[in-house]
Amino acid sequence: MNDRRIPRGEWPSPERDTLTLGMLPLNDAAPLVVARERGLFAAHGLDVTLHVESSWAGLRDAMQLGLLEGAQMLPLMPLASTLGLDGRPTPMLSALTLNLGGNAITVSNALYASMQAAEPEAMMQAPISARALAAVVRQRRTAGQTALRFASVYPFSSHHYQLRYWLAEGGVDPDRDLELRVVPPPLVAEQLEAGWLDGYCVGEPWNTLAARRESGRVLIGSHAIWQHGQEKVFAVREAWADAHPAAHRALLRALLEACAWLDRPAQRVEAARVMCEKGYLDVPPNVVEESMAAGDTPAPHGVSVFHRHAANFPWRSHLAWYADQMRRWQHLNVEESVLKACLARCVRPDLFREAADDLGFNYPLVDTKREGEHATEWPLAGCRGAIAMGSDLLLGGGHFSGRDDDSES
Repeated sequence: MNDRRIPRGEWPSPERDTLTLGMLPLNDAAPLVVARERGLFAAHGLDVTLHVESSWAGLRDAMQLGLLEGAQMLPLMPLASTLGLDGRPTPMLSALTLNLGGNAITVSNALYASMQAAEPEAMMQAPISARALAAVVRQRRTAGQTALRFASVYPFSSHHYQLRYWLAEGGVDPDRDLELRVVPPPLVAEQLEAGWLDGYCVGEPWNTLAARRESGRVLIGSHAIWQHGQEKVFAVREAWADAHPAAHRALLRALLEACAWLDRPAQRVEAARVMCEKGYLDVPPNVVEESMAAGDTPAPHGVSVFHRHAANFPWRSHLAWYADQMRRWQHLNVEESVLKACLARCVRPDLFREAADDLGFNYPLVDTKREGEHATEWPLAGCRGAIAMGSDLLLGGGHFSGRDDDSES
């Protein structure tokens, strides 16, 4: 394919240059912080302020009310907002994935010991560790004890459905066997330590923090549930994107450059230090560095992949997989035609390609791909040559077609 890069001097000027973006105190907000603190937003003509929210519900409200121009969001949030399932019906879209992976499931020391005693062989293999939890659930039911309490960070979250997927693979019915709660990320570690939770699924650094405090044990990272699964996206309101196409494109360019910069482990360590020093994360710097500095192989508790393997491309099949999980648990009841139209509206690879072309970055030529079929790296056709894609295995050997006809396997 011909190089469609637009010279920097010919990029359209942003319609608005003073913007406020939202984020949560999480490692995978690093692209926003790097773009702000390293001057990447400024290099693209933008004066950006980052606003740190304490919960996903608070960030959702700020986006829907127009208090933010854009935000780090969970993949399902634009879909849920557009369908009117979450808060005020507000169409949103995402044209950039911030990272792949980065979550983990952590349990209390007491529950870990009970699981170890109940099924020691299952506890030796993270992918089947939920079988040990199923054994503990049976023991507690027989003894007349209350249900164990597990948390995810938001109803419409990757964490919620990764947790359910892991539980179901081990024979645990999350609706019958457990009490599921929603707890904001910054609170899960202290609630585990206080005994209010028995386990949770959350992003870093909140798993590493519990482990370093010796108040919890990390059981499994999200890469072992869905290898290189989508984790966070950058989202904007649809109406804002339509009214500010050049500003949106400038944001995408800056964030793409930030994600590429974060690909190197040493630079992730630097990002961890900046996030703590600048007050974006109120966590000991060594905890953040440890959870971000893992090398190019996914860590047991789920290091984020920020750029390689076409990590930033907004695959429609990624969001379709999460929507499929919502349907599995009867959390989504819409016609297939409505869902397909909403997926096309909320996930915009066309806008990603425009920004990537500006920078001369490679990108996939298709909008969907099959999930669960690649155990090792595999080549995918890109606009500037083949792209080395990562494994996309699903726990238990599941497969997902991606729904559309233009997928590539």
